[in-house]
Amino acid sequence: MYGGDEVSAIVIDLGSHTCKAGYAGEDAPKAVFPSVVGCIDQMDADDDKENNDSETNNNNVDSNKPKGKRRLYVGSQALGFRRDHMEVVSPLKDGVVVDWDIVDSIWDHALKDCLLVDPKEHPMLLAEPSSNTQQQRERTAELMFEKYKVPALFLAKNAVLTSFASGRATSVVVDSGGGSTTVAPVHDGYVLQKAVSSSPIGGEFLTDCLMKSLESKGIVIQPRYSFKRKEIQPGVFQTVDVDFPHTTESYKLYSQRVIASDIKECVCRAPDTPYDESAYSNIPMTPYELPDGQTIEIGADRFKIPDILFNPPLAQTIPGMDNFAEISPSVRGLPQMVIESINRCDVDIRKELFGSILLAGGTASMQQLKERLEKDLLEESPQAARVKVLASGNATERRFSVWIGGSILASLGSFQQMWFSKSEYEEHGASYIQRKCP
Repeated sequence: MYGGDEVSAIVIDLGSHTCKAGYAGEDAPKAVFPSVVGCIDQMDADDDKENNDSETNNNNVDSNKPKGKRRLYVGSQALGFRRDHMEVVSPLKDGVVVDWDIVDSIWDHALKDCLLVDPKEHPMLLAEPSSNTQQQRERTAELMFEKYKVPALFLAKNAVLTSFASGRATSVVVDSGGGSTTVAPVHDGYVLQKAVSSSPIGGEFLTDCLMKSLESKGIVIQPRYSFKRKEIQPGVFQTVDVDFPHTTESYKLYSQRVIASDIKECVCRAPDTPYDESAYSNIPMTPYELPDGQTIEIGADRFKIPDILFNPPLAQTIPGMDNFAEISPSVRGLPQMVIESINRCDVDIRKELFGSILLAGGTASMQQLKERLEKDLLEESPQAARVKVLASGNATERRFSVWIGGSILASLGSFQQMWFSKSEYEEHGASYIQRKCP
C-alpha cells in the first residue's frame, strides 16, 4: 500500500492526437501538447544543436526499422519550428505503442519541461486504451519504475476514467479521438472487454477528408513556414513564398493538418439528418481566412465531413479518399457501433446502458454531434429502451474527460490503497500490474 497523501499524484493521458498531463485534484491538465514528435536522424542532420530540446538516443526500441542516433523534438513549440530533414512520427499505431523511445521522450517532456517535477516524488496515474495488451502494460510499469523511479503507479482504462468524470459507474463511453473512435461499455467501474468496438475514423481522418475535398476544389492550404507576409502599406499585406527544399513530406502534411483541423473545428457541425448532396448543394457559404491571407468559402463540406462518422462510405465520394474502399465494408457508423456494443452485453444491464451513453474525446466536441447521435439511436434502438446521450456542455471537459476522470480518481482518499507501489514491483515484478490494475 502506498499512503502518500501529502504529495499529489501526476495524471498523464497519452492520446493519439495530444498528450495531457497535470496534477490530480485539478480540474484541467497543466500541459497539453501533440503526441507526435519531430525526428531527425543524425546521419542526415546538420549540427543545428539547440540546448532546450529533449535529446534521446536509446536504441532498445520495438520498432522495425533500425535506429541510428536520432534527435527528437517534442512539444508544440519544438514542432512548430521547421527544420531540414525533420520527419513527424507518432509513437502509436491504432492506440497501441509501437515506439517506446518516443513515448519515453514525451513523458520526459511532460514531467521535466512542462510540469517541472521530479518523478521520484510523485505517484503516476496513466490512462491506457481499453484494448491495451498485457505486454504493453508490463513494459509501461518497467519504464516507470526502472527509469523514472516513481514511488507508485496505476494504469486505468480510458473508458473507466471518462465514466468517473461524469460520476457514473455504469455507462457506454463513445470516445472519438484523433486516431480512432472506440465504444466501450463500463459496468461497475470495469470495462466489458468482449463488447468493445472501434473504428479507424477519428478526428485526423476527418481532417484528411476535408483537406482532400478542398484540394479537389482547387484550394491548397499553405503551411505557415512556406510564406512570409510583408506590409506594403498600412493594412495591406503581400504574401511572399519561401522555399525550403529539404522539408520532409510528413512535416508539410503535419503543418497543413494543423490548419485544416482548425477549419474543421470552426465551421463543421453534424447535420440533423443524414447528408444528402442535393439538399445541401445550395446552402450559404461560410468564410474562413487562411494564415496566408486568402479567404476561402466552405459550403456543403461543413456538414458532409462530420456525417462520415455516421455514414463511413460517404468518405469514398471525396476525390483522393478512394483507398478507404478497402476497409470501409467493416467500418460501421457511430449509432450501429453503440447498439452492437450494448447488444453484446448482458441483457440485465442493457436498459441502464442505453440510458447513459457518454460522449468523450476531441472529435466528440463537434457541434450538434450529441443531438444527432441521440436522434439516430432513438430510431434504431429497441422500443422499450430509453436512450440518453450525455455530453458535458463544456467542450474542454469533453476533450479532457479521460484526464479529468484520472484527476478525480487519483485524489480520492479511498483510492490510495489501490496504488501499485515500488516495493510490490520489486517483490513481484512487472507482471503483478495485471492483479493491481485489472
